[in-house]
Amino acid sequence: MNWSFKPTALLVLLFAAKKEMVHSQTNLHKYEFGINLGMLVYQGDLTPRRIGSFETQKFTVGLHASKIISPVLSLRGQLAFGKLKGDDAAYDNPEYRKQRNFNFTSPVTELSGQLVWNLTGSNYKDKGFSPYVFAGAGLSLIKVRRDWSALNTEYFQPATSEVWAGLAADTAHNTPRMIPVIPMGGGVRYFFGRNWGVNAEATYRLVSTDYLDGFSEAANPDKKDKYMGYTVGIIYRAGKKDMLKCPKVKY
Repeated sequence: MNWSFKPTALLVLLFAAKKEMVHSQTNLHKYEFGINLGMLVYQGDLTPRRIGSFETQKFTVGLHASKIISPVLSLRGQLAFGKLKGDDAAYDNPEYRKQRNFNFTSPVTELSGQLVWNLTGSNYKDKGFSPYVFAGAGLSLIKVRRDWSALNTEYFQPATSEVWAGLAADTAHNTPRMIPVIPMGGGVRYFFGRNWGVNAEATYRLVSTDYLDGFSEAANPDKKDKYMGYTVGIIYRAGKKDMLKCPKVKY
């Protein structure tokens, strides 16, 4: 009886040890927390450049938390605060922009959830570089302050210019206070050790309104407004230290 019991007990102990080794290896890093600082860039009717109005970019700060779910994927929640600004007067060409002189500002509070894909599958590695891409969905709270008071009435005459008809339509249209956003982008991060790292990323936001800047019919009603941001930050990665220094288990 003793001889039959001992092999069985040994198998049970080996199985439990292997399970613990797998647990210790695959759950070293579970969560990440970070802060990012950077700039928001408005993209819309009040800039002639498709890449956006870097002349009027404004500061942003963001906080994020991630749940690591595999070596490749993690789920990230992010809360960001910033400001958007656009100004026709920032551009000499085309000439009409300085004469039209539309401008706007808006604070932005953005809450979003994103799926992050680590391109090197290194979410559980302690050190090194890793590029990543992400996409998700969220909401932005805005409060648009539009201004057309410096419009040159000699250059844009009320009787003949379509700008005035468009401006009448725009001023009758309420500006949005909450808009859905689709953030997408990419970045790179570097971990110095198992807990601390840095990252840099760029985020492009698709939005569903042409009134992010407060103007549409008086500017370009066929073009939707957008905004982007670029940031750098610090990441803290939480997880238990492998005190036993168990070897990795391969299947």
